[in-house]
Amino acid sequence: MPTIYDLIRALKSDVVRDRQAAAYTLGRTGDPKAVDHLINALNDDDWRVRERASWSLGSIGDASAVDPLINALNDDDSWVRSRAAYALGRIGETKAVDPLIVLLKDEGIGVRWRAIEALGRIGEPKAVDSLVEALNDMVWSVRSRAAWSLGRIGDTRAIEALIEALKDDHKYVRRNAVLALCRIGDSRAVDALTRIETSDKESIVREAAANALEKLGAG
Repeated sequence: MPTIYDLIRALKSDVVRDRQAAAYTLGRTGDPKAVDHLINALNDDDWRVRERASWSLGSIGDASAVDPLINALNDDDSWVRSRAAYALGRIGETKAVDPLIVLLKDEGIGVRWRAIEALGRIGEPKAVDSLVEALNDMVWSVRSRAAWSLGRIGDTRAIEALIEALKDDHKYVRRNAVLALCRIGDSRAVDALTRIETSDKESIVREAAANALEKLGAG
C-alpha cells in the first residue's frame, strides 16, 4: 500500500497514468499534507490529472484550496470546471458564490449542474435570483437541481418561481419543486400543492405533494 509520500511523489511522475491515480487516491486519504501538492496539480498538462486533483481537494475540504479552485472554474476542460465547482460546494466557502453564479451560463450541462449544486450546498441567499433564472434552463436536470438548491437555501423569495415550476414538463423538476416548497415552509404554497396532490399525472409528484402538505399542517 503506497504511503502519502509515495503518492505525492507520483504526482510528479513522467507517467501520466501515475499522476492521474495519485491525484485521485490522495483525496481518498483525506490527508491535509496533500493539499499544496494537489493545488500544484491543478496546473498539470493532462486534464484528467486536473480533474482528479479538483475532486480530491473537495474531498479533503481544506479552505486554502478555495482560490485555486476558483481559478480552475476557468479551465479549458468542462470536466475540470465541473469538478472544481463540486469541490467548492464541498468546502462551502461563500467567496466562491459569485464565480459559481457566473458558471451558471457555462455551455457544459454538467458544469451548470455542479455549479447549481454547489450554490445550494453553500447556502448563500445572494444566489437565489440566479437559481430562479436557472429554473428556466433548457435541460431538465439543471432545472431540477436548481429547485433542489433553492430548497436548500430556504429563501422565501423563491416561492413564486417554485410554484410556477410545478407546471414543468418533467416530473423530477416538479417533484424537486414540491420538496423545495416544503422545505421553505411558506403557506403561499399550500393551494398549489393541494392541486398537485390531486391532479399531477405522476405518482411520485402526487406523493411528494401529499407529504409536503402533511408537514405544512395542511394535509
